[in-house]
Amino acid sequence: MIQHSPLILSANDAHFDIIIKFIHNIVSKIFSVKIVLFDLDGTITDSSEGIVNSIKFALSRLGFPAESTEKLQTYIGPSLHETFKKHYGISDTAHAVETYREYYATKGIFENKLYPGIIDVLEMLHFQGYTLAVATGKPTYYAEIILKHFDINHYFSAVVGSNLDGTRADKRDIIAEVFKQLKYKALEHSATMIGDRSHDVHGANQHNIPCIGVRYGYSVGDELIEAGAKKVVDHPLEIITLFE
Repeated sequence: MIQHSPLILSANDAHFDIIIKFIHNIVSKIFSVKIVLFDLDGTITDSSEGIVNSIKFALSRLGFPAESTEKLQTYIGPSLHETFKKHYGISDTAHAVETYREYYATKGIFENKLYPGIIDVLEMLHFQGYTLAVATGKPTYYAEIILKHFDINHYFSAVVGSNLDGTRADKRDIIAEVFKQLKYKALEHSATMIGDRSHDVHGANQHNIPCIGVRYGYSVGDELIEAGAKKVVDHPLEIITLFE
């Protein structure tokens, strides 16, 4: 039986640096944190029915004329306070949002469905070692209910949205809170945002991370491309190909 003596290298050995770099690369890949942030409405779930019905309910209660479903769908994404103020000139947006939630909290939240293939995306990214998080303009309270309702909450290491009082509604601040919870460090980790509206792209850009735009959500025209999305996909399963 042939016995081999262990390989012992000194710092002066010609191959020492090469081997150390090789080991470092392996360890870096094993322990590096790769974060993928998902928007919720229009990216993970098709929540248009519930949101539109809730807006219609609020507008009716507040005395505004009925709006078409198609028009109201374009309002999905930005904060409700912004929507009621910008499109209807409502100054007391807190009351408008409270009225909206009379319907949404018990009915609208469940008038919702997962996009076909999105669970496969979450499963594949999770299997590949990515740390997944939700960064949504929807209040965190409702986002957590939705994720549990569809039994997908276990995929996410952080779920961050706006506050119920309307604060922390800007996507930049929401992403910042995700990074804070995950102890993200730009020089050590990598991150990618995935969302369906221009504010997702802008929020990502403000943190110097790329954003993948999903056109199957509620984007209007070429807003994702114009906002600077790194890639744009038309189906959830296309997301997986960008991480292979």
